[in-house]
Amino acid sequence: MKVDGRCLCGYLSWEAEVDPKSALICNCTDCQVLSGSAFRVTVQVTGMFQFLSGEPKTFEKTAESGSRRMLAFCPHCGTSVYSKPPEGTDGFFGLRVGSLRQRDSLIPQAQYWRRSAQAWVDRISTIPAPGGN
Repeated sequence: MKVDGRCLCGYLSWEAEVDPKSALICNCTDCQVLSGSAFRVTVQVTGMFQFLSGEPKTFEKTAESGSRRMLAFCPHCGTSVYSKPPEGTDGFFGLRVGSLRQRDSLIPQAQYWRRSAQAWVDRISTIPAPGGN
């Protein structure tokens, strides 16, 4: 599936080929910190990926699993774009679903690092939504 995305301020834009069946929720504590929320939704790049505008800032992080990951984000607004292995290393190249225009079509199929999940996520549908918004 071809997808495209942009950061909040519009400095970065990109397009990629992804497998919609690979969309997943990651509950690891790194994703909680990076997203400022309880989890992050990611989809695997399976073909081309290219920036159409801008140049991302990158940061290399060693995850709790011991894997090294290159994280890319907008240097102006901080929008997270992807996480992938360092150059020359095989592994999962994941785009952040929230920054993709097609996010409504990328429904998570699995959860990872469930032991780190916040207890309240299992009851999110029961949390009141004042005004129905």
